[in-house]
Amino acid sequence: MSFLRKKRVFALLLLTFLLFLFLGTSVLGRMLYPIHYEEEIRQSAEKYQLDPLLIAAVIRVETNYKPDATSSKGAHGLMQLMPDTSEWIIEKAPFPGEFKNRLDDPAVSIELGSWYLNWMFKQFNGNTFAVLAGYNAGHGIVSRWLLEGRWDGTLDNTDQIPYGETKRYVQRVTYYYDKYYKTYAEDWGIR
Repeated sequence: MSFLRKKRVFALLLLTFLLFLFLGTSVLGRMLYPIHYEEEIRQSAEKYQLDPLLIAAVIRVETNYKPDATSSKGAHGLMQLMPDTSEWIIEKAPFPGEFKNRLDDPAVSIELGSWYLNWMFKQFNGNTFAVLAGYNAGHGIVSRWLLEGRWDGTLDNTDQIPYGETKRYVQRVTYYYDKYYKTYAEDWGIR
């Protein structure tokens, strides 16, 4: 490769870098961390008094916005609710019975998952990390960990979480929440 050609390639790379720098991290952030189903997320967040970016982060980790996702354990929909958990939510809330047959519908999944997050926020006195752990491992299990002192419910001590999957889950949702917050908080009016 000739010296002149190398300079052109370098100049193009530098120009591309500067373009991203001037466009701001928001544009790049939106490309790397898109949010789908914004309207459904915002509606459920408002209805259940949740941070919409937290709902988005849960969805990102659970399914990366694939509404027809089904886990190997049998969880369904964007927010990966287990059938028995869905039935419990539908009865407890109460939601229309046909919701249990519509878990692949993004609006239904987001509504049920958001209701469940709200319910757990009340159970865990607003502790976001305990809520996230409960969403993954089950609220009864996490309540037991906290009661027995096996985990103190803080992000700094996630290494105390007995389930490796749940520890990684809390860390990943928190990571995506931070990325979403930096990218979308100002536009979404979140402080």
